[in-house]
Amino acid sequence: MFLHRKELLQPVNVGKPNAQFGTFLLEQFGGATGELTAALQYWVQSFHVENAGIRDMLQDIAIEEFSHLEMVGMLIAQHTSKIDQTAVYDAPLFRLKGGGPHFLDSQGSCWTAAYINEGGNVVRDLRANIASEAGARQTYEALIKASDDDGTKKVLTHLLTREITHANRVMKALDAMGKLTDPMFGNVAPDETVKLVFNLSQGADVRGPWNQAPDFEYVAHPEPAGGMPPAPVNPSDERAAEAKLKAVAKGVK
Repeated sequence: MFLHRKELLQPVNVGKPNAQFGTFLLEQFGGATGELTAALQYWVQSFHVENAGIRDMLQDIAIEEFSHLEMVGMLIAQHTSKIDQTAVYDAPLFRLKGGGPHFLDSQGSCWTAAYINEGGNVVRDLRANIASEAGARQTYEALIKASDDDGTKKVLTHLLTREITHANRVMKALDAMGKLTDPMFGNVAPDETVKLVFNLSQGADVRGPWNQAPDFEYVAHPEPAGGMPPAPVNPSDERAAEAKLKAVAKGVK
């Protein structure tokens, strides 16, 4: 059951409406790193999780992300409240579609479910969420730097902060499962190459914990182990052309 309360999670008060900045804000409404993507991603992931605590966490964050979507939508609505006084080249998306939020990104591309990153495995999904939160946080930071309105920056700073909180919660859940730093999960055991790392970008090579013992076996000069690939098994067009050339050479039509 969903119950919507009309009060915003945090106050949204834009002092200087700027329809062009409203275009930028669309990135967090209908863009790949936006709040709709996050809300639906966490929500659908919750159906795959057997652990009641982690499932509850995902659902709580999903609903908070819907609340964030509402706040971003209100920001866009307030920034486009004076669209009639805005030059068409400053905010063409709002000139054509009207003021307020739309499920478009800042470039005018429609939102798509392809943005949602979920795969039916709790470890895989939680790790995807860390990356998603990082992407959203980066976008909010860029928006804060592009804004000259104090009310807008206050809201965006809150939203940026919550992305950090969500990432921290997800990391704690992974840690509780013993999977925060363990790259292996699932039921299929890796093969014998699991610790091998290959020096495939050679020249001024740098060593570090990502290619050193005890976790890795460094192969400084890797050699191919698969041999030459077999010839095509059915090169029919090539054979036909070759046969035709031989026939022409013999004077046969």
